[in-house]
Parts: sequence; structure tokens; C-alpha cells
Amino acid sequence: MKTSARNQFLGKVSKLTTGAVNDELELEVIGGQKIVAIITHESTGSLGLKVGADAFALIKASSIIIVADDEGAKFSARNRFAGTVSKIQPGAVNTEIVINLPKGGVIASIITNESANSLGLAVGSPASAIFKASSVIVATPR
Repeated sequence: MKTSARNQFLGKVSKLTTGAVNDELELEVIGGQKIVAIITHESTGSLGLKVGADAFALIKASSIIIVADDEGAKFSARNRFAGTVSKIQPGAVNTEIVINLPKGGVIASIITNESANSLGLAVGSPASAIFKASSVIVATPR
């Protein structure tokens, strides 16, 4: 599978809560980390999703919010991956931030240069990647 989404996590469905319109899906990925996704009930059926099924979570880098210091902070976003900044690549307008996750894997974000500067990030510094469950695209292998 090739996609434009920078963040691709293969895992297994570990929990599925069915709703009238939307379903909540929990996907266990590398290192036992969990990603929560909200998808339509129709998509759950057409993808054949059930507990134990293999699935991919795709998250665009532009949907990832970076937090440099979240101690004591509360967020409405369901997904939070804490790790260490491994790459900072400034561009003309935006900066790419890559975070190594302690249990394996990486997550990439694209944020404005102004935001990158105000966060005071450096390679080796702690940071968290936060994203909403509704920002996750779920796919299944053929």
C-alpha cells in the first residue's frame, strides 16, 4: 500500500464499540501502543473490521499537533504519543518534526515555522504528538 499519509501504523483491532452512525475502533500497534479511530458504522462493515482483525491507521502529518510540555495539561484529542524529537527540518513556511516513540516507531508532523520556533524544540528534547480520533483513516490489507 502506498499513500501520501506520512504516518502509517499496522496493528490489530483490540476493541470495537458500535454506534448507530459511527464506531470507535482501538488499534494496537507497534510496542503495544494504541490508536483510537472514529469511523462510520458502514465503513466498519465494508472493511470487515472486528476484534483481532489486521488494520492500518493512517494519519496525515498535518493532522498531528506537537506539544513540548504537556505536564498537567488536558486535551480532548484521544491519541497522545510521547517520545523524543529525532529530526527538525525547517522549510520556507513549515517545519517537519519527527518524534521517536519509546516502544518503537516514529511519528511525523508538519507545523508552521512560527510554531516550531515558539515550542523551542531541539533534537533529543521530549515532545508529544497529539491527534484526534476523527483524524485517523483506517485501512485493511487485501
